[in-house]
Amino acid sequence: MPIRAVLWDIDDTIFDYAAADRIGMSKHLENEGLPDGYGTVEEALVAWKRITDTHWVRFADGLTDFQGQRRDRVREFLGAPGMSDAEADEWFGRHVVHYEAAWALFPDAVPVLDLLAHDYRHGILSNSSIRNQDRKLRTLGVRDRFEAVVCAVEIGISKPEAGAFLAACEAMELTPAEVAYVGDQPDIDARGAVEAGLTGIWLDRGGVGGRPELIRITGLDELPALLRGDTRFGAPSTFG
Repeated sequence: MPIRAVLWDIDDTIFDYAAADRIGMSKHLENEGLPDGYGTVEEALVAWKRITDTHWVRFADGLTDFQGQRRDRVREFLGAPGMSDAEADEWFGRHVVHYEAAWALFPDAVPVLDLLAHDYRHGILSNSSIRNQDRKLRTLGVRDRFEAVVCAVEIGISKPEAGAFLAACEAMELTPAEVAYVGDQPDIDARGAVEAGLTGIWLDRGGVGGRPELIRITGLDELPALLRGDTRFGAPSTFG
């Protein structure tokens, strides 16, 4: 069955989350000062990324809510387990100001959306919240490119659970076989999509490689040919 629509992840797929988070936290630490326990800003940034990854997994597994994972990240990063919710929210809020100032799309995002606009419908499936992701897409000027934005917080199911992908397909009134999903995580995005019956595509911007069972691209510029059946990328002949 031909692919009729592309579902997209946002963070580190079309939006350069890693760069914005790193730049934003660097600016934040300039203002707040280096927390105790870190010898350098670089050490603190590495720890912040590790802590963020850990608590996003806890959120995806249903062990905390969206606001809770933010507060837990702050407490662990600062080594302040007794910090109140209000104090954690205020600290994170000061970081967000710098983080949002660094928001940017990857350079290949809009050109590829333009190339695919006439042949494929487009939607979003994110493990974040609609409040955050809708605002992000509007700020970045691409919200009108996507007919549906489906987020884990609102549907109560996170990727890689099949129900998250199926909810997004349902929102677009398409069967999973008619939808490709593009994301930067091999398991959460590509493998999860495949197991839900979609065509999962791993966007491996870092060129990590491996995972031969997955369809892999290293940049969005490879996506149009893949969707249109260019078998140089290992695309199934069912692509159309």
